[in-house]
Amino acid sequence: MKCDACQEIFCKDHITYANHKCTSSYKKDVQVPVCPLCNTPVPVKRGEMPDIKVGEHIDRDCKSDPAQRKRKIFTNKCSKGGCKQKEMIRVTCDECHLNYCLKHRHPLDHDCNPNSKPVSRSGLVLLSRVPTCPG
Repeated sequence: MKCDACQEIFCKDHITYANHKCTSSYKKDVQVPVCPLCNTPVPVKRGEMPDIKVGEHIDRDCKSDPAQRKRKIFTNKCSKGGCKQKEMIRVTCDECHLNYCLKHRHPLDHDCNPNSKPVSRSGLVLLSRVPTCPG
């Protein structure tokens, strides 16, 4: 007999997906997986891997305590253009007062330009040491 999922040939004892450990059974076996954290059915389209869909549900939509706590920890998004990093705590620039990730927290790392003032505390110190020209 031919398996309708993997197209392999099996005897009547091994034709079921479970008995021949069919790796393509998810294409035909349309059982609705249930989230292990919130016990909510997770919709899976034919041909999709149930494990991946349940994982995505836990990362995005799951209403269980552990899943929500995991998501809410990293809520401080970096203001640097193109950076998608999120941090557990706010890291605010002293110059422009925007929130940044640890990589872009220094004014020079995020091209800080608060009203054309010096970009860092060390810059202020250097400018205070430079003698001014008379006249």
